[in-house]
Amino acid sequence: MAADWLGSLVSINCGVTLGVYQGEVSAVDQASQTISLKQPFHNGIKCPVPEVTFSAMDIKELKILEIPGSGQGGHPDFSSVGHNGRSAKGPVVPSSAPMAVPRKGSSSSRGPSQATPKKNGLKNGQMKTKDDECFGDGMEESLDTDFDFEGNLALFDKAAVFSQIEISERRNGARSRGTPNERTPSRYRHDENILEAEPIIYRQITVPQHGGKEYCTDSGLVVPSVPFEMHKRLISVAERYGLSLERRLEMAGVCASQMALTLLGGPNRLTPKNVHQRPTVALLCGPHVQGAQGISCGRHLANHEVHIILFLPNFVKMLESITNELTLFGKTDGKQVSSVKDLPDSPVDLVINCLDCHENAFLRDQQWYRAAVDWANQNRAPVLSIDPPVSSRELAVEAKWSLCLGLPLPLAEGAGRLYLCDIGIPRQVFQEVGINYHSPFGCKFVIPLHST
Repeated sequence: MAADWLGSLVSINCGVTLGVYQGEVSAVDQASQTISLKQPFHNGIKCPVPEVTFSAMDIKELKILEIPGSGQGGHPDFSSVGHNGRSAKGPVVPSSAPMAVPRKGSSSSRGPSQATPKKNGLKNGQMKTKDDECFGDGMEESLDTDFDFEGNLALFDKAAVFSQIEISERRNGARSRGTPNERTPSRYRHDENILEAEPIIYRQITVPQHGGKEYCTDSGLVVPSVPFEMHKRLISVAERYGLSLERRLEMAGVCASQMALTLLGGPNRLTPKNVHQRPTVALLCGPHVQGAQGISCGRHLANHEVHIILFLPNFVKMLESITNELTLFGKTDGKQVSSVKDLPDSPVDLVINCLDCHENAFLRDQQWYRAAVDWANQNRAPVLSIDPPVSSRELAVEAKWSLCLGLPLPLAEGAGRLYLCDIGIPRQVFQEVGINYHSPFGCKFVIPLHST
């Protein structure tokens, strides 16, 4: 009978689109095949209207949560309700709002996954709490007692568990992790390798002719110096295999410019927000290969928004390599001057010295050279020398840093801190000139060297 439904708490599933409704049955109309709920909840949220009516055609599933007077969920006779929502004897649910209609075989008893609802959300006439309004009536009250974390943790016997793990690993041939009471024989830093490895060989480069000085990298690898004649032969063999002068100039220019950018402040100085403080670099070059390396470096620095002033005196005859580098440099925003008088009067950020060459010491006697040296020594800016020569005489321009190519030369103390750059010489080229070589560069192209 339709009256048997009244007062029951039901849950009506109307599918994905309309959702799930819960509430107390207030009316059942057999003729129109509708069911009405009062004080309804929609998907756990209380509806703004006091009553909602559903049509049997919209109902996918109907569950009885509680029958009045029984104290527990039951299942009234749904045999009169057809699958299409029509009723043969009694009424069926559905509405203009989407809901679920009970079908034959649908379970109305509470299963283990269903929560037991309260009979009603009011106690002694008191107002519903906010939780009741949010989550609906048919929910059991949560437990009042707090979970005892300390007591539960005390039930865990860590020593016994670790003992079982150790026994199991030994049976399976696995390495034991040890128990908490065992002391660790040694501790490792986050960057140390805990796996056993072969001992490091720090002397991985040996040369047939020693230059008289030895250096080491930050990781302790020994890098010996070589005499200029052996260095010259190494470059000649590399050129014969295809490492042309143009390639070496480009590599030297890139490495020197990267080092200069770091000396100028790197990302702290060269940012789009700091364009009003572009660093200024004075580049002093002579008419030789070392001067061409400096011009290549100046081009790369100018491409990175560094203000470059290139000093190169006028000569009747220029090397082809210098002419080519000047053509490329002319396409940048760099400035070229041929007189020391056109160099800045105020200190610049960095001076790059490429005045000297390895084989022509007579350039030091020329007027332009002495004038450029005097300007550099008076400017009070730090000096970076690129590929400085080995000289028994005191260096005319005292440098704070010097950059060597491939392998270091035995430079004088006035060369400052020594750096080494990789210009791309293959390992077999070193071997052909009698050098047992393993690259000391690691992941970098420019590394610092320390005197031993």
